[in-house]
Amino acid sequence: MIAELGHFALSVTLIVTLLQSSLPLIGAAHQNKRLMTFANSAAITQLAFVTLAFGCLTIAFIGSDFSLEIVAANSHTAKPLLYKISGVWGNHEGSMLLWLLILSLFGASVALFGQALPATLRARVLAIQGLIGLGFVAFILFTSNPFTRLDPAPLDGAGLNPLLQDPGLAFHPPFLYLGYVGFSMPFSFSVAALIEGRVDAAWARWVRPWVLSAWCFLTIGITLGSYWAYYELGWGGWWFWDPVENASFMPWLLGTALLHSALVVERRHTLVNWTILLGILTFSLSIIGTFLVRSGVLTSVHAFAVDPARGVFILGLIVAMSGGAMVLYALRAPSLKSGAPFSYISREGSLVFNNIFLVCAAATVFMGTFYPLIIDAMGNDKISVGPPYFHRTFVPIMIPVLFAMAVGPLLKWRSDRIWPALVTLKLAAGAAMLTAIGLIAFGASSFFSAIGFGLSIWLIIGSLIVLGQRLKLGQRNWAGSLTLARVLPRSTYGLVTAHAGMGLAIAGITGMMAWQSEKILVMNIGESATVGNYEFVLRDVKARLGENYQAETAIVDVRKNNRSITTLSTERRFYPVRQSQTTEAGIRTNWASNLYIAIGEGNRQTGWTMRLYHHPLVPWIWIGALVMAFGGMLSLTDRRFRIGAPQRVAKTSTSIPQPAE
Repeated sequence: MIAELGHFALSVTLIVTLLQSSLPLIGAAHQNKRLMTFANSAAITQLAFVTLAFGCLTIAFIGSDFSLEIVAANSHTAKPLLYKISGVWGNHEGSMLLWLLILSLFGASVALFGQALPATLRARVLAIQGLIGLGFVAFILFTSNPFTRLDPAPLDGAGLNPLLQDPGLAFHPPFLYLGYVGFSMPFSFSVAALIEGRVDAAWARWVRPWVLSAWCFLTIGITLGSYWAYYELGWGGWWFWDPVENASFMPWLLGTALLHSALVVERRHTLVNWTILLGILTFSLSIIGTFLVRSGVLTSVHAFAVDPARGVFILGLIVAMSGGAMVLYALRAPSLKSGAPFSYISREGSLVFNNIFLVCAAATVFMGTFYPLIIDAMGNDKISVGPPYFHRTFVPIMIPVLFAMAVGPLLKWRSDRIWPALVTLKLAAGAAMLTAIGLIAFGASSFFSAIGFGLSIWLIIGSLIVLGQRLKLGQRNWAGSLTLARVLPRSTYGLVTAHAGMGLAIAGITGMMAWQSEKILVMNIGESATVGNYEFVLRDVKARLGENYQAETAIVDVRKNNRSITTLSTERRFYPVRQSQTTEAGIRTNWASNLYIAIGEGNRQTGWTMRLYHHPLVPWIWIGALVMAFGGMLSLTDRRFRIGAPQRVAKTSTSIPQPAE
C-alpha cells in the first residue's frame, strides 16, 4: 500500500507541474492575478506530494520491503540503518526522486518567501521551475519508476553497493544535488527575465542568494566526494579527473563565474546579458552531468550504469530546456538594457577578467571529458584523457584567476588605476616571492610547485589586506576600525574568508603534488619499509567479521627517529551478498600532513601488497574548500539579502517637477 501511495503522489505531481508550467505564464501575459497567484499554490502542492512520495520510498527501505524492485536491488536486512536510509538515493531511481524533491523545495521557497518580487516575475520563475519539474517527474514515472513491484518478492535483498556503504557517501549526494538543482533557480530567473524583456534591481537581488547557496552546497558536495575517494578507494589520491568528478566540477566553475557577474548586475546593472547566459549554461551543465551519470556512456565508481534509453530521455530534456532557453536568449537578449560602460581597470573589469578565465577553464574540462566519448561514438577508436592533459591546460588558465582574486577587490567601481592596488599588495607580493624563491633554493620538486605555493601565500595575505583596507587599519585609530568592523557587511567577511580558503586549498594541492612520498610493495608480517622520514612495520594481519562483511585487517606500527608515532589499521572488506571487495585506508593526520596506508591482495605465504604514503599538507585541501563554503554561507547572512530591492516611489502631483535625464 505504501508503494501505491508513493506512485499516486508522483502521478498527482505530474498533473500539478503541468498546470504550474502553463497557467502562471498565461496569467503573467494577460495580467491575470488569479492565475499568477496559482503558481504559489502549485509550487507548495508540488513539494507536498513529492515529499509524500519520497517518504513512502524511505519507509520501504527502512522496513526492508523487498516486494519493491528498487529495495530488493539496493538493500538487505543485515545492512545498518544509516545505509538503509542512504540506499534511498544510492541508486538511479531514488536519486532522481531526491533530485525532484530538492527542485520542489526550491520552488516552494520562492512561493513562500518571494512575496517582495514583482508578481509577473514570480509567476514566470515558478512556471519555469514547474516546467523543469514536469520534465523530471515524467522521466521518473515513464523510465525510472521507484515503486515498481516484484512478484514474487525475494526473501532478502542484494544489498547496497559496498562502495556506497560509507558515511561520506550518505551525505555527499544530498549536498551535491542541492548544488546541482540549486542552479535551476538562476536558470528560471534568467528565462523569466528574457520572457519579460527586463532585468531590474529586484531580479539581481534575488538571483545572487540562490547562486551563492547553490555554489556553497556544490562546494561541500565536491569536497565530501573528494575526501571519500581519498580514504575509501585506497589509491592515495584526492582527485583523478574522472568524467563524473568533472561533471560536478564544470558547473562549479561556471557557477563561480555566475556568482561574480551577478554581483556586477546588482551593483552596476551591467553585464546583464552575460549573467543571463551564465545562468542558462550553469544549470545546463548540471543536467549534462546527470546525463553522464545515467546514460551508460561511461563506467565509473560514481556512475549509475543503466539503460541507455534513459540517457536518451535526459538528452531530450537537455535539448528542450537548454536549447529552448538559448533560442529565447538569441531572440530577446539584444533588447535588454544594461548599465553604464566601465574601464578595463575597475572592479567590473577584474570580474570580467575572472569570468573569461573561469569559462575557459570550464571549456578545457568539458573538452577533456567529452572528447574521448565523441571519438568513441564516431568509430571504434578509444582514447583516454588523463591527469597530464588537465595539469597542462587547466592549471595555467587558473593562475591568472588566482592573481586577480587579490587585486580585484581593491579596485574601485567603473574606473581606477592598477598601480595603487598593486602597491597596497606589496606585502603579499613580497611574501609570495620570498616563498617561491626559498622553495626553489631549497630544492622544490618543480618550478610550478614553487609558483603554486607562492600564489597561495599571495592569496591568503592579499585577502587579509583587503579586509584591512575595508577596516581602514593604519588610517584610523583602533576604536574607529573596531566600529567599522561591527558595521562592515557580512558579505565582505565572506569574500575575504572564501578567498583565503582558496589560498589554503591551493597550498594543500601544491604540497600534495610536490612533496608526497609513496611506496608500493609486498610486505610480510614483521617487515618494515621507509617512506620519507617514517618507518612502517607490518605487525599483523587479522580476520574479523563486520555487520554485513568479512574483513582482513592489517596492523601497521609507524616510527620516526626510532620513536613510535602511531599505529594504523587498514582493511580489505568482502561483502558476500554483493560478492565484491572494498578497501578502507588507514590514515593518521596532524592537520599539516597525513600518513596513509592501504592493504591489497595477499596471504601469509606470499605477503600482502601494501601502499604506504606520506602526504604533506593534504588536509588543507579539504579544510580550504570548507572554509570557502563557510565564506559563502557567511555572505548569505548579509542583511542586504533579506531586504527587498529598492522600489521607485511614484511622484505625487505636489512634487517638484524634475528635469528629464
